[in-house]
Amino acid sequence: MIDLLIIGGGPAGYVAAERAGHAGLNVVLFEKKAMGGVCLNEGCIPTKTLLYSAKIYENALHGDKYGVSGDNIRFDYEKIVSRKKKVVRKLVSGVEGKMKSNHVTVVKGEAFIESRSAEGIQVTCNGEKYIGKNLLICTGSEASVPPIPGLKEAGEVILTNREILEMTERPASLVVIGGGVIGMEFASFYNSLGTEVTVVEMLPEILGGLDFEVSAMLRDIYAKKGVAFNLNAKVVQIAGNKVVFEKEGETHTVEGEKILLSVGRRPVTKGFGLENLGVELLRNGIKVDEKMRTNIPGVFAAGDVTGFSLLAHTASREGEVVVNNLIGRNDMMRYNAIPGVVYTNPEVAGVGETEESAKAKGIAYKVAKLPMAYAGRFVAENEGGTGICKVLVGEKHGEVIGVHMLGNPSSEIIYGACIAIEQEMTLKEMQEVVFPHPTVSEILKEVVFSF
Repeated sequence: MIDLLIIGGGPAGYVAAERAGHAGLNVVLFEKKAMGGVCLNEGCIPTKTLLYSAKIYENALHGDKYGVSGDNIRFDYEKIVSRKKKVVRKLVSGVEGKMKSNHVTVVKGEAFIESRSAEGIQVTCNGEKYIGKNLLICTGSEASVPPIPGLKEAGEVILTNREILEMTERPASLVVIGGGVIGMEFASFYNSLGTEVTVVEMLPEILGGLDFEVSAMLRDIYAKKGVAFNLNAKVVQIAGNKVVFEKEGETHTVEGEKILLSVGRRPVTKGFGLENLGVELLRNGIKVDEKMRTNIPGVFAAGDVTGFSLLAHTASREGEVVVNNLIGRNDMMRYNAIPGVVYTNPEVAGVGETEESAKAKGIAYKVAKLPMAYAGRFVAENEGGTGICKVLVGEKHGEVIGVHMLGNPSSEIIYGACIAIEQEMTLKEMQEVVFPHPTVSEILKEVVFSF
């Protein structure tokens, strides 16, 4: 009998498979598409590859600010897309190599859960039967498609994150419905390449759930770069390449060569026999406990399919929690220090409580913030750039409960804040940490000394 069956080869599935295989478990992983899941093939990696090309182009255009200039600076959209595909292929190959080196059996095809009995959990794929002691469901998520009138009739004008990544030509204009992380990253990319970008967001601010002040600062930066924002705007119709929305009781229309639908994602819970197990659902995803166990013994779920924290790094950690408990190491999933990053230019990164979430939970806190320019390295590398670092601490004990940043390279610094929150470090303890100089990360120490 197989120790662990895994449905889905995304970050939750392949990390769990790697860890379990390394621990000596007999593992079979089913993947119907490419290894790496949405993150590696249609999300995290391809978008960051595109964004880096855009950042290089933008830096070249403004190189004169650093005493470097050149003539005829241009981009080749076809080469940018080609490089994106090359990077994805290389990393997919790397994941496949990890599976092989850890003795994981990978089955390419659509897995279907048949039943659970005293013999074990039965899964079929490509006409073959597999019986396992345990099952880990990592089927991920898919783009949400709301029932907007005219959406289906618009045809190829409408794009999700999948279709926009396959475009071989840059659109002259783009309307982004949804100002979340995915929407803002694509808005950033195409704005850098000269596309006329309009963002239509139903909420009062972009990047809902992130620090409100930081989100507003990023929006202001992109507004100055030429991105048009329509907040508190509810889309009521798609008419060809036109988006009709209501705002403050009035109807408005914006037009784009392409329309990106970026209003969130939903867990994939249908089409693979989940109903044959009697697994309990919650928030349209699979309900799990702190050990990623479902209500059915031997059945676990991790990643986007739980509908809780739809992030690749969350999924990977959840997969690790499953395997650790299977091999006898008591482990529990904690969500108090899950970082969120927006790879715009400049970047946004945050972890822990925001001022908004702390107030909503009734958490007494103190906050301090400083411009990123308090770090000498930031000034050296970001001519004319702006940014902020904000730290929240518990009012009673002074423990770090939240850190939020705007400015490059926030994505590479935020892990330090994750460790501080995870370890419940106090301001005094943070002040005693030696930071390398000169680095942008020193901004954290500057802020904790400013309380």
